[in-house]
Amino acid sequence: MAVKTKKILVPLDGSKNSIRGLDMAIHIARQSHGIITALSVKSVPGIYAIHPLGFLDFNSMSEIKKTLDEAKVRAAKKGIQLTGKAIAGDPGFDIAKFANNKKNGIDLVVIGARGRSSAKEIFLGSVSNYVLHKSKKPVLIVK
Repeated sequence: MAVKTKKILVPLDGSKNSIRGLDMAIHIARQSHGIITALSVKSVPGIYAIHPLGFLDFNSMSEIKKTLDEAKVRAAKKGIQLTGKAIAGDPGFDIAKFANNKKNGIDLVVIGARGRSSAKEIFLGSVSNYVLHKSKKPVLIVK
């Protein structure tokens, strides 16, 4: 019996590996007639995470919007519906939290092996590794 993957979460940061993850998610969504939710998390310093107005500056928001718009076009060319969401916070924590939230209905997380923070991951562990261990949903890491 095949399990249908109806809703796929793809974290995007604009890196080549996150785009590879998107391409894999599109491939899976085509096979299972699913949809994709692209999540872009702007990393913010801890003190700003509690600020009521947040920390997203206009330059980073336009970059995130461009990344999500390009992802929508890429998915639409293959006949797949993609919705984008941008939030501020800690990428690993917020991706796992979004995937685990029953309200979002995520069936699978498809994430690139390395994003833009390769120097930081030596000390703190990569975002994909964090999501792999904290997500209650299946995680596919794309290299």
